[in-house]
Amino acid sequence: MGAADEIVTIVDEHNQVVGAVPRREMRARNLPHRSTYILVFNAQGELYVQKRTMSKDVFPGYYDPATGGVVLAGESYEQGAVRELAEEMGIRDVPLTWLFDFYFTDEHTRVWGGAFSCVYDGEVSLQAEEVESVALMTVEEILRRSVTEPFTPDGLYVVRRYTGKL
Repeated sequence: MGAADEIVTIVDEHNQVVGAVPRREMRARNLPHRSTYILVFNAQGELYVQKRTMSKDVFPGYYDPATGGVVLAGESYEQGAVRELAEEMGIRDVPLTWLFDFYFTDEHTRVWGGAFSCVYDGEVSLQAEEVESVALMTVEEILRRSVTEPFTPDGLYVVRRYTGKL
């Protein structure tokens, strides 16, 4: 089963579960769904920033300061975060800290996000289908580069809210 066939949780405007559909249908109909956002810091306070592959269904080729993805049917935010961290970065058995939930919408997506953070200093193993590369950046560098380079708007929202720079 490919990513487009994954069954994702669909929610209403109050973040209550109302159903589940394949990811491709959720994207085609711009249905509100849940997604996880994990700010992965190293011990020096730098963030692991992903460069998304050109095959991603939303924001292809963009930089993303948050690891994560859609919450699958039957998953909690934390279960989705643990799964996505392992899939995208090969990071396992790292304690996650709950930060906040939020609603984000733009012309591409309507999402209820669950934001987490963690600290990790080991090797990463990237999911080739989704992550082209990863680089460590300070929050200041992310915000500076986002003026002239494509960063995911929802990932930037999480960074700005976390740092109080909204």
